[in-house]
Amino acid sequence: MTRPGTLAAAAAIALVGAACHKAPVTNATPAPVTTTAQSNDNDARDRARRDSIARADAARRDSIARANAARQAAADREAAARQALTATVFFEYDQDALTADATSRLDAKVPVMQQNRDVHIRVEGNTDERGSDEYNLALGQRRAAAARRFLVSRGIEDARIETVSYGEERPSCGDHEESCWGKNRRDQFVITAGHLMGTQP
Repeated sequence: MTRPGTLAAAAAIALVGAACHKAPVTNATPAPVTTTAQSNDNDARDRARRDSIARADAARRDSIARANAARQAAADREAAARQALTATVFFEYDQDALTADATSRLDAKVPVMQQNRDVHIRVEGNTDERGSDEYNLALGQRRAAAARRFLVSRGIEDARIETVSYGEERPSCGDHEESCWGKNRRDQFVITAGHLMGTQP
């Protein structure tokens, strides 16, 4: 017959043994659970960042486009001013009087010179080949002087305009007939000083 004390001791030993065979407890951290709200917040931040980058890129492109447009507009104004200022003036045969077309071309030079006050020009008088060298030199000088007088009468300082005559020495056309002679009876205009910026619209 087993004694009660013996049974109790056996039960205690069994419990201790069972406890010793349990799996050890680890300190592993459980994986975080991503919630729908967190995912939405991350998506919103990503969209905001992409939108910010896109706006910055668009602003940079717009700034570059505006700068390029401004440079092109300035270049176009300068080209138009240069074309007006250097446009050739033509004369009738054996004449130094300004024609209506010559007056119109000279008028177009006035605002260019007014807005570019450091610019100086030379007016070069020319003739066709008919007549003596001496006569043509004098005629070329009268033609250059006629253009100079016109510009001065419109308020351009005379010190900014020099004149010279080449007579028949520098023809622009070498054929010996009227259509060619008409191209040689002319005043040409050369910029001799200053930087041409063009006129403002």
